[in-house]
Amino acid sequence: MGIPCVGECALAAYPNMPESVHPGVVTGQALMDLLDDAKAKGYAIPAVNCVTSSSVNACLEAARKADAPIIIQFSSGGSQFYAGKGLDNTGFKAAIAGAVSGAYHVRAMAEQYGVPVILHTDHCAKNLLPWLDGMLSASERYYAANGEPLFSSHMLDLSEEPLDENIAICVQYMDRMSKMDMLLEMELGITGGEEDGVDNTDVKPEDLYTKPEEIYEVVKALNGVPNAKYTVAAAFGNVHGVYAPGNVKLDPEILGNSQIFIANELGMEEGSKPVSFVFHGGSGSDLTDIRKAIGYGTIKMNIDTDTQWSYWNGIKDYEAKYTDYLQTQIGNPEGESKPNKKYYDPRMPIRAAETSTADRLKQCFEDLNCVGVLGLGEAPEPSNVLGPRRGALPV
Repeated sequence: MGIPCVGECALAAYPNMPESVHPGVVTGQALMDLLDDAKAKGYAIPAVNCVTSSSVNACLEAARKADAPIIIQFSSGGSQFYAGKGLDNTGFKAAIAGAVSGAYHVRAMAEQYGVPVILHTDHCAKNLLPWLDGMLSASERYYAANGEPLFSSHMLDLSEEPLDENIAICVQYMDRMSKMDMLLEMELGITGGEEDGVDNTDVKPEDLYTKPEEIYEVVKALNGVPNAKYTVAAAFGNVHGVYAPGNVKLDPEILGNSQIFIANELGMEEGSKPVSFVFHGGSGSDLTDIRKAIGYGTIKMNIDTDTQWSYWNGIKDYEAKYTDYLQTQIGNPEGESKPNKKYYDPRMPIRAAETSTADRLKQCFEDLNCVGVLGLGEAPEPSNVLGPRRGALPV
């Protein structure tokens, strides 16, 4: 990206990773090698929805502290927000521009943090296909100039369409994406709850659980595309959001039974895991279910609701701590003429939000067995950290 790389940023490979995996955005074979490493070693990579450069940076900071890879992803609504709500979104113009802008930011900064990043986009329903088309066009231009796509992968969520149509459209897009060495994530079954304006709170309970035979139909169809790379977000009771204990009934055995069924159909050895699964609705999930899903071949878990809360919680706690300094520009408990500029400088609550988010992601990395997998060791403390002009606060 034109920014000099020094130190960890300049590593050609990691001590504990396949040689192809490097700092920065990984695509093509390096991406597949990373996912295969996760499946073989029994860890999954957290995938975080980001809406600003600040949330991206918090993810990169957390990944380096965990000595681990991370997946940074944008939804259509998050992409539009990244572009700015003042930009017209007719024809998904703002959502396309925001996603591309975010992609360039991730590419520039992932290298600097020294961690491998899978650059992904989240749920793309049928009505959002023009958004995906715009991003693929951007990747095709980037591929022509750089020999790799701008994004690592994209998700198609056609789970509300008939199965045949879902598979047919996925095959169509897989054919286009495979020419750039891109990975496709597709969804089977419906993830319940509500996220980014999509409300699935009233779906039939049976639609929250995928059948092994349905997953096999996907495998057969996508395997017929030359150079196909794909993952499957198979529903096993997943729900977006956080709910009271007992309200979400996950059944990760669906994933294990599907691996057995598909391995038998493909004539593979007993114990094979031919499918790489994705866990949607990870926020608030029981650790036992998470670990079971990983054991059955889950290599990615989405987390959004919990990181949304952690970001807000950082701002909320900052305001509570300094509330007497945030009511006026001048005047606080230290004196009527004392200025409050360094307290209401927007960098201060934003940094508090980033720190809170990185702390929450630490737990996520631990839950997914995704700590220390790169082999870099403990992250060094950053030096020469500048705060707001005229002094920083210890946040």
